Amino acid sequence: MSEALTGGCQCGAVRFSSTYPGRDAYWCHCRMCQRALGNVAAAFWNVAKDSVTWQGDRATYMSSPFGRRGFCGDCGTPLTFDYPDSPKIDLTVGALDDPGAVSLASHFGTESRVHGWTAGEGLPEMRTDDYAPLQERWAKLREGE
Repeated sequence: MSEALTGGCQCGAVRFSSTYPGRDAYWCHCRMCQRALGNVAAAFWNVAKDSVTWQGDRATYMSSPFGRRGFCGDCGTPLTFDYPDSPKIDLTVGALDDPGAVSLASHFGTESRVHGWTAGEGLPEMRTDDYAPLQERWAKLREGE
C-alpha cells in the first residue's frame, strides 16, 4: 500500500487522506473547470474513491447534469470533481498538504486551454516573505495580539 497523501480546505473544516498508489496529476483546461475554480485551469489528481477517507462535511454541487464538485461549505475551497456513478474522483492538487507529491502527467480539455498561463518558467518570481506590503500586514496583526 502507498503512503497516504493528505489535504484539506483552507479553514481546516474538511480534511482528506488517500492511499491511492499513482502520483500522476493533470491540468484540466475545460471551461467548466475554469469557472468552477476561477482560474485558467484546474490541477487534479485522479484517484479511486475507495482510497479516500474524509473528515468533516464536504459540500457538493452538481455543476452539470452528470458532474459534481466538492468543496468546503465554510471557506469555499474547491476540493473535488467526480461523476457520481464513477469509481474515481479528482482531488484538487492545491488542496494537498504537499502538492509536490504528485507530478503533472497530462492535459485535458485543451480546446479551452489559455496558452501561456500554465507554463511560466523564466518569468520574474517573488517569494511572499520578500513582499513588503504583505509582511507589513502580518507585522501589524502580530502587534495587535
